[in-house]
Amino acid sequence: MSDAETRLHFRIGYLGDSYHGSQIQPDVVTVQGELVRVFQTLGWISKTEEEHNLVLSSRTDAGVHVRINGGTVRIASDLWKSITPRKFIRAVDDLLPHDIAFLDVREVEFDWNPRIALHRIYRYRLEGIEFWKDPGEVLSEWLSLFEGTYNATNFARLEPGKNPMRTILSCTPWVVDGRTVGFEIIGEAFLWNQVRRTAMAIHQMALGEITPEQVKSAIDNPDIGVDFGVAPPEWLILWGVEWQDSPIPDSLSEFNYFSSPPLPSRAAERTMRKRWRQAAKTEMKTLLHLEWMELGRLPLAFHSN
Repeated sequence: MSDAETRLHFRIGYLGDSYHGSQIQPDVVTVQGELVRVFQTLGWISKTEEEHNLVLSSRTDAGVHVRINGGTVRIASDLWKSITPRKFIRAVDDLLPHDIAFLDVREVEFDWNPRIALHRIYRYRLEGIEFWKDPGEVLSEWLSLFEGTYNATNFARLEPGKNPMRTILSCTPWVVDGRTVGFEIIGEAFLWNQVRRTAMAIHQMALGEITPEQVKSAIDNPDIGVDFGVAPPEWLILWGVEWQDSPIPDSLSEFNYFSSPPLPSRAAERTMRKRWRQAAKTEMKTLLHLEWMELGRLPLAFHSN
């Protein structure tokens, strides 16, 4: 058998509440760890390699859901030529847990880097945060504060040596069935916790605990430390990662309904809000499963070459 290898780019989706984040870690279950396990079970990557070659494009925290993320892996060229993409996808997907969807796979050049993407899209469901208060039309103005290129130190958990400069292409309301449920943010790349810290700053403004001027000052003056807090991970979705040769598909499912949170009143006490949040979490998972159903339509053809 030839020792030649082929580099593959695959796309996946997953529910984050069953995993300790995306990146592999010792002694805990992660998305990357499950993928490595499946590829080793199939015999497609070595079980003895200390450093596996399967990498993911975007890191996500525990609890964060993903519609589309991507990664690369190298396998034997003879194997890739002998199996259709359809059978490849089914073989992997059948061994993965039900909350990880293996969507597609294609051959790429060896220098193709999954971490170098055109942009990433996140969506955050603000109404899921306890005590969220919809501020109305002013939300669009608040969201626009986060657009542009700036030092995002005050809106991230900054790792040593990490460049804090980030470009946010747009930050706009997320509207479902005519109702604003949160926001969508598009950027070239994001720092650790950046979207969740952005969400908490918006939440704090909605509660009147901070002002837009304080947020703008935190952006304009990154050397003056400010901590607005971190929003919960379960309301965040990595909607997609786009590469030059692999665009983010539009929403393909017909699921366009999110239930409204109970209006503030004496009747809407703590247990009622708690039960609504559980239902709302299920709605987000239903949306993702239906998206994956359409995104994961299997190809019928063999390799194009």
